[in-house]
Amino acid sequence: MSKTAHQIYIGILVSIIVIVTAYLAINGYSYYSTALEERFYHPKHSWFKPSGLFGQGLGVFGTLMMLIGVSVYILHKRYNILGRHVRLKYLLEFHIFLCTLGPILILFHTAFKFGGIVSIAFWSMVAVVASGVIGRFIYIQIPRTIEGRALSLSEVQNMKTDIAQVLREDYQVAETDINLFVNYTTDKTLSLSSIKQVIKNNNLSKTDSKNLLKMLQGERSLSKKIARLETMKQYFKYWHVAHMPFALIMLVIVIIHIVVAFTFGYKWIF
Repeated sequence: MSKTAHQIYIGILVSIIVIVTAYLAINGYSYYSTALEERFYHPKHSWFKPSGLFGQGLGVFGTLMMLIGVSVYILHKRYNILGRHVRLKYLLEFHIFLCTLGPILILFHTAFKFGGIVSIAFWSMVAVVASGVIGRFIYIQIPRTIEGRALSLSEVQNMKTDIAQVLREDYQVAETDINLFVNYTTDKTLSLSSIKQVIKNNNLSKTDSKNLLKMLQGERSLSKKIARLETMKQYFKYWHVAHMPFALIMLVIVIIHIVVAFTFGYKWIF
């Protein structure tokens, strides 16, 4: 998937979440904003209530989205069930999409009324979503292959360029400036403006100046990734410890909720 196609893909997923949320909020505002004790008299109570055709449907689809999002991602990550053509990175983004939209649908399914064991499931779901956002942030900090496999420290270090050699052979940079350029890739105190001025002083062509600056910034970014790689991997392990229990609690309570609902005759359109 090209960069443009990927941006369109992400844009579509985000747009769906925003549009669906806006539709549900606008369409049901009069009901959801009504006091709980007065909702029974609302003209669309039988439609929007959690056991209503619309309300229960939101719960069904929201639950299915989360189950599909979690199960497909885990199975593909462990057993590659979708083959090599589906990259883990893009599947993770679809997993996040389903596990964001699903809880939103379930939120409206509850009609913003929480109580009993369902409240535990709801707040567990909130914790799962929140930790998922944190996990995504940590995930993208870890350098990976195109297929989505996390790179080891040695693999990332091997990606670094011999800056000094390139500067001498390809750009004929003054020897006195080479150390400054090399230091720029690891020293946070060196500013970009000072580097640009030194590049200008070496009388490089506009194209060479642009390419050199791009290379230096790429190496600087890679140095930052190397510095935080092991830390982020450790954080990611801790994140799993927090994320998985909430997900399991939510799953168990949702199953109990569904069994109880069917036991009491709430079968939606089935």
